[in-house]
Amino acid sequence: MKKGFLISIVLLACASSILWGQQRPLGHEDVLKWKRITETKLANDGSFVVYKTQPWKGDTKVYITGTNGQEIASFEFANSINITPNSKHVVFTMQAPLDSIRQLKLKKVKKDKMPKNKLALYSMDSKTVDLIENLKSYKLPKNWSGYVAYQVESGKKEEAKGDESKDEKKERKSGEPLYVRELDSKATQKIPNVSQYYFAEDEPILVYFTHRDNGDFSAGLHMIDLTTGSQNQILSGKFDLKQFMLNKDGSKLAFLAAPEDKRVKKKEYGVYFWDGSGQAQVILDSGDEQIPTDWEISTNGRLLFSENNNRLFIGIAPIRPEKDTTVLDEERPVVDIWHWNEPILQTRQINQKKSRLRKSYLTVIHLDTRKLVQLENEQYTGISLLDEGNADQAIAWSNLPYAVQGMWEGSPGHNDFYLVDLQTGRSELIKTDCRARPMVSTNGKYLYWYQAIDTTWHTYKLNSRQEFVITTQETIQCARELNDVPNLPGSYQTAGWLENDDALLIYDRYDIWKVDPENREDAVNLTQNGRESKINYRLIRFDTDRDRGSIAPKGIKFSELHYLTGHNEVSRHDGFYSIKFTKGKTPTELLVGPFKLSGLQKAKDSHDVLYTKEDFNTFPNIIGSNLKFKTHTQLSDANPQQEEFIWGTAELVSWTSLDGRKLEGTLHKPANFDPGKKYPMIVNFYEKSSQGLFGHRIPERHRSTVDYHYYTSNGYLVFNPDVYYKEGYPGEDAFNCVMPGVTALIAKGFVDEDRIGAQGHSWGGYQVAYLATRTNLFAAIESGAPVVNMFSAYGGIRWGSGLNRSFQYEHTQSRIGKSIWESPLRFIENSPIFTMDKVQTPILIMHNDDDGAVPWYQGIEYFIALRRLGKPAWLLNYNNADHWPTRIEDKHDFQIRLAQFFDHYLKGKPMTKWMKDGIQSIDKGIEIGY
Repeated sequence: MKKGFLISIVLLACASSILWGQQRPLGHEDVLKWKRITETKLANDGSFVVYKTQPWKGDTKVYITGTNGQEIASFEFANSINITPNSKHVVFTMQAPLDSIRQLKLKKVKKDKMPKNKLALYSMDSKTVDLIENLKSYKLPKNWSGYVAYQVESGKKEEAKGDESKDEKKERKSGEPLYVRELDSKATQKIPNVSQYYFAEDEPILVYFTHRDNGDFSAGLHMIDLTTGSQNQILSGKFDLKQFMLNKDGSKLAFLAAPEDKRVKKKEYGVYFWDGSGQAQVILDSGDEQIPTDWEISTNGRLLFSENNNRLFIGIAPIRPEKDTTVLDEERPVVDIWHWNEPILQTRQINQKKSRLRKSYLTVIHLDTRKLVQLENEQYTGISLLDEGNADQAIAWSNLPYAVQGMWEGSPGHNDFYLVDLQTGRSELIKTDCRARPMVSTNGKYLYWYQAIDTTWHTYKLNSRQEFVITTQETIQCARELNDVPNLPGSYQTAGWLENDDALLIYDRYDIWKVDPENREDAVNLTQNGRESKINYRLIRFDTDRDRGSIAPKGIKFSELHYLTGHNEVSRHDGFYSIKFTKGKTPTELLVGPFKLSGLQKAKDSHDVLYTKEDFNTFPNIIGSNLKFKTHTQLSDANPQQEEFIWGTAELVSWTSLDGRKLEGTLHKPANFDPGKKYPMIVNFYEKSSQGLFGHRIPERHRSTVDYHYYTSNGYLVFNPDVYYKEGYPGEDAFNCVMPGVTALIAKGFVDEDRIGAQGHSWGGYQVAYLATRTNLFAAIESGAPVVNMFSAYGGIRWGSGLNRSFQYEHTQSRIGKSIWESPLRFIENSPIFTMDKVQTPILIMHNDDDGAVPWYQGIEYFIALRRLGKPAWLLNYNNADHWPTRIEDKHDFQIRLAQFFDHYLKGKPMTKWMKDGIQSIDKGIEIGY
């Protein structure tokens, strides 16, 4: 028996070896073909799923699959999936193949002659698809079914060759025809010259606007009841319409409109309101005395009904001064004036200029009295409605009194809180200098916030004006326990409010706590064993608006069966759990194991669910199950070609830092790893990554890091160590954590200590640049977008946001904890530029000229220092790219050059032309140098 078992094991090992021998290393072009699942929709009845696969470069494909795993249909070149609420139709768009588009571009075909998208209407009953050519736009009702509305591109016919008649041109400019199609019968109504159209969310109502009289359709705003077929014209004439707002059941309508009049230089918009009968009426115009002097109705302000439909919220704004047209542009000085004490730094102002020009201020119209009340003014930095606009107050906040110090303090910023009366507009200051921003409970009874200063949660009862401190450090550890920046620790957030605002569910590191908003009862640990078991429990909310990605505005039902995610910090295992909070028991395991779980979504009208399960070897394909998680069906197979390639493994490794801390990291090995061989190794890290042990890391043309699968497939080890920091010495901390991890692996005997490289980007780029000044162990280093001179960077600007960089060094990631005047030596000691003469390692730098996060001049300082000192160095600058390359062509190029760099220094391959000789500027775009 034992002999037969041994023979079986040997045969199995041989078969595995043969299979591995048939597999090949992952190549650069192979990675480009790797697919992601970028859209997933589950039918409301749970009977099928629709998903889209998309390669890094190539055409998309949409699959319709039953939850039994059987493919129903598939469509190449498809995008933008929607399923009708009754689960009877799948609607999506289709585009021309990318290669055909490429060929047309090579032929210099004009944009308006390029192939147009198609609208695809797939019937789940008949299993047939109808295609509508030349799609311009389409809309589906959100919460009801049966219809689709769409427009197609009419434009000029190619054979007209510019001979478009005046009437044809006028018709095209005044809008395209709107087609309203009944999906089951396919009956279609055509409405000419439509410029805007909208479905009501909850009822079969369609509203559309047409600019021209045309047969049975006259210019104006029309409403169709699609159940009865009845039509109403609720606005007559030719208007310019903005900010259209239809309430959920289609019974009320508001919009901004200005009559079309070419003689008028500047259009003046009025607020129009329709209450369900007759014609829409102007309820506010630009001359209304309720609007402050020198203010106007803003076309940028979003219109919004309160949930009870009694109020309409609009935006107003100061009238901008007109530009003096008697002065030529070349006669004007072009200057930015920076003032030492202005609240917002000039670069931040420039960054926000477009949004500030569009800024409008929240104002309410009480529909019963037509009373206008301005709620927001220029002293606030933000305002929120309470109880979906039904409450008699709004909450506003302002950081302007503290804006200057925010330059170096960063977040959380200081704020004053105000209650604003919706009847009068008067404000009441209720809180000063709070390091938080106020949030509103589900039913609007309370404000609440996490106070970073003392790590406590606070509530504020609106009707009694009482503030409560509902957690303390002794009752619940709300602050992030692993905070390692010289800044106030953030919180673990909340799970949400119970119904009627009865309690707030607050997270600590592991558990979920039920907390009374007025301290009438002690806090209760609902999950009980999280801290003991080292499991991070988090509540799953199925009541999300999947289209908007937000939680629906309703409270949590405490008595229901709830579902949780759980992540074990020790084993790194993920799980789904269920719990009945009222029974006071620990969560029940439903699905737990050595994998990463994500993407959980539930069908609206059934218990069917979708989720993904992955590990280093397993792509996160879609899996179907139900809320019991007893059976599981794989519904997608996005990358079957994975079997063709040599892959790898991931494991947890541990060591002790130079300052005595027990550390962990992940080690990724090639397939058929032989501990008796010596392997080249790349060290890649950022801060802490080991909790992601079971993440898949889809093969990718990464913008800023090594592709783990590419390198393990090609015979490399990849080591990702965790780094822990203390205030003031981030470079030293990286050295203390990373280097003993590397030497611990060398001691195991399978790492070739002469062929070790390091790679990092941004903060990781800084750390590997620092390591190069402290050790000669690395044979090659790639450092992307690094800060090498903290002195010159401290006073710089993050151009992407316009923020000054001081806060980053004093309080956040750079972790210096002091200003350059308080502790200049810390800035010198942590800046690689000052010890660049110690570097003995060839350095590849990638830093782009349009970097909005780390100044490009940091990369230049780095390169110039190495060049001046005669050190081998290269700088890749992807033109007009931000903090990393974003074009797939640039990312592909970066990964090829990165691999060639490491292959030369870690595998002894010949140096490529771009490394050996460089590429002259005159040969740019002609010579690649691979």
